Amino acid sequence: MKIAKPYLLFLGDAPDDLAAKTAFGVQAWCPQDCVGQLRLPGCIPRLELPERDLRGAEAAGAKTLLVGVVNRGGVISESWRAALLEALECGMDIASGLHTRLRSVPGLTEKAERLGRKLHDIRHHEGTLAIGTGRPRSGRRLLTVGTDCSVGKMYTALAIHRALEARGIPADFKATGQTGIFIAGEGISIDAVVSDFISGATEKLCPAQPDDHWAIIEGQGSLFHPSYAGVSLGLLHGAQPDALVLCHEPTRTHMRGLPEQPLPSLERCLSANVEAARVVKAEARFVGIALNTRALEAPAARKLLEDTAAEAGLPCVDPIRDGVEPIVTEMLKAARNCGSVARSAERPARQA
Repeated sequence: MKIAKPYLLFLGDAPDDLAAKTAFGVQAWCPQDCVGQLRLPGCIPRLELPERDLRGAEAAGAKTLLVGVVNRGGVISESWRAALLEALECGMDIASGLHTRLRSVPGLTEKAERLGRKLHDIRHHEGTLAIGTGRPRSGRRLLTVGTDCSVGKMYTALAIHRALEARGIPADFKATGQTGIFIAGEGISIDAVVSDFISGATEKLCPAQPDDHWAIIEGQGSLFHPSYAGVSLGLLHGAQPDALVLCHEPTRTHMRGLPEQPLPSLERCLSANVEAARVVKAEARFVGIALNTRALEAPAARKLLEDTAAEAGLPCVDPIRDGVEPIVTEMLKAARNCGSVARSAERPARQA
């Protein structure tokens, strides 16, 4: 699906910042695509965007009302219904990443069809998906993986994509979750794909490209999280990554939502992910580690980053504190070395 920009970010009656994390993520990464925010009575979070009603957003050129709220159960509140209906009247499509479909809201589908508007339920892929094949394809791909959920995989992927663009290197960000899709304007919500089709959906999301092109793929979950490992493995196999980046939040004491489940060591996580990736890409390798050190003071964060880099033998950065240039340099160096090896291997066959 492709979502029309610019957006009016809808915060509804969100009770706190966490409930509006999708809106905050979109504002952080593509503020140029946001004309303002719409907050209902009782809404606590506030973005650094103009407050607009629907008519004001229409005048400002908004093309899509983007539901930037996440809540328990992923439901669409009855208190939002009037605003959703009016948004259609104001010439906007509506996009939501919640589990409840927009089409289930009484009267919304009928009005959208009558006015020629689109309803994007991005967690529900409507196109045809095939099973994965694992067949080699051209182009280069990087996938972010994690020790746990919500450790910075999307942020790291976006930062790497932006760094490649700054260097003039052909690259695309491939979104696999709702916030990433809103930022990119398109993608596939992998965690809502039927399990047999996860790797195939990933292959469809990042098809063959010219040899110098990079697809930077947003990872999901963790191979070590009992709830979400299936999604993580399907992404690894469908991505066929040349390069991997491990993302980690060092102050975690257990898997998110599972107090009885300890986190894996970085060494174990590096080993398991590269082994799984090499099922479909023999040359797959890690090119860096991204730590989310926001809970640490600067000196402690710096020491941890340096110690982790020395122990793993890989660049280790906090993408927010440091940027991702060391990782980008390493991935490009690895790609050049891999290309040299491949060309050397081909030479005798050509001579024969």
